[in-house]
Amino acid sequence: MFKINTITENGMSFIELQNSTRTTTAKICLDQGARLQELKFNDVYLIKEQPDFDYASSYASSILFPFASRVKEGKYKFLGQELELDCNDAGKSALHGLVYNKKFNLFEPEEHKKTCFATFNYYEKELNKGFPFTYIFSVTYTLFEDYLKINVTVKNTDDKAFPFTLGWHPYFNCSDFETSYLSFKSDKKVKFDENLITKEVFDEKTPETFKIDTKQIDDCFVLNDNIIQFTTPDYKVEMSQRSANNFLQLYKPKDIPVIAIEPTTGISNSFNNKIGLQVLESGRTHSINWSLKMIN
Repeated sequence: MFKINTITENGMSFIELQNSTRTTTAKICLDQGARLQELKFNDVYLIKEQPDFDYASSYASSILFPFASRVKEGKYKFLGQELELDCNDAGKSALHGLVYNKKFNLFEPEEHKKTCFATFNYYEKELNKGFPFTYIFSVTYTLFEDYLKINVTVKNTDDKAFPFTLGWHPYFNCSDFETSYLSFKSDKKVKFDENLITKEVFDEKTPETFKIDTKQIDDCFVLNDNIIQFTTPDYKVEMSQRSANNFLQLYKPKDIPVIAIEPTTGISNSFNNKIGLQVLESGRTHSINWSLKMIN
């Protein structure tokens, strides 16, 4: 029987989904945008908190909405209105959306023999000066023995349409980068300026085996499909994203044994370059699924 537990640590609230033997667990933080703080399958940690890697700067496993990555100088235009977001990226850009630090509420958890799931809701009723719209944002985590599904639903409760992209920012454990690699299909790559703002999208075919080695990585790819595989000495996992637009952002921080493998529906500065940008009309709902499946 799968179980759902409520935990309090360091003044913050967590929900833990787990199987009967606690060998498969998913730990979600309500106070930090309902992010997935830890994930393990069969006693192998894929995602785990790292020392000296603070969430305020890492955004580890944050869910990105209403924009993934950056908005240049926080400025954009929508339906003739000039808007300006707070620049939380060293004063240069707006970074990683507006829900990563919001407190979510638990809603309708369910326990079953072979799975369990819990939904987390955030109700935006106040108008942010750079995103003056109201919405309901819901995240559902469904845990199986070797599989995790994340469903995100956004409902526009405002009386006018708003622009958006979505993304997820998980960091995966890696004990040996030199023998680990990614597999995904891409014929196009994004070129950034010095502030990681999109300059152009250019043709470049990614090899079937994308080796990580010890090099620094901060790159974005346009995916041909929605499948990404990550192979390490300890595990192999397949990630998928159900979306019309599929992009992949990779980032490897220095001297920390993790790599960010980020599925997104848009790229840096999508609010201005419109690449992957979608519009949600008043009263309408948009959903997206991300999934992780242990292969070995």
